[in-house]
Amino acid sequence: MVLNPYLNFAGNAEEAFRFYQTVFGGELFIQRMSDAPGSENLPDHEKNYAMHVSIPVGKGQSIMASDCLESAGQVLNVGNNNYISVTPDSREEADRLFNGLSAGGNVEMPMEDMFWGDYFGSFEDKFGVRWMINFPSNAK
Repeated sequence: MVLNPYLNFAGNAEEAFRFYQTVFGGELFIQRMSDAPGSENLPDHEKNYAMHVSIPVGKGQSIMASDCLESAGQVLNVGNNNYISVTPDSREEADRLFNGLSAGGNVEMPMEDMFWGDYFGSFEDKFGVRWMINFPSNAK
């Protein structure tokens, strides 16, 4: 099974994913609202919105997103009920991901060795997306 987080943004999905690409690398895929049938009925500012954007983040995994269309009644409500949990392959990679993705955001828990034995940190990035980075103590 592969789980791929899917995020919604308020018109800045492409900006967010270009930022995520600077940390994860990989090829950015973007399909715009203007590519969809009926897009001629969208307001001009929504035609360039992301209908679907994705980047690979690991073996067979991606993060994906789209922009909400206000003209279709879609409203983005950013909340604390969603996190993307990343389990990197090394402690060094944990630090790299944490430092890169948290830049300009709000750190909730800095990366540190936790009482349960793992190396863990959490934060909200500058786009309002919440992340957990967890390197298991039993990993090689």
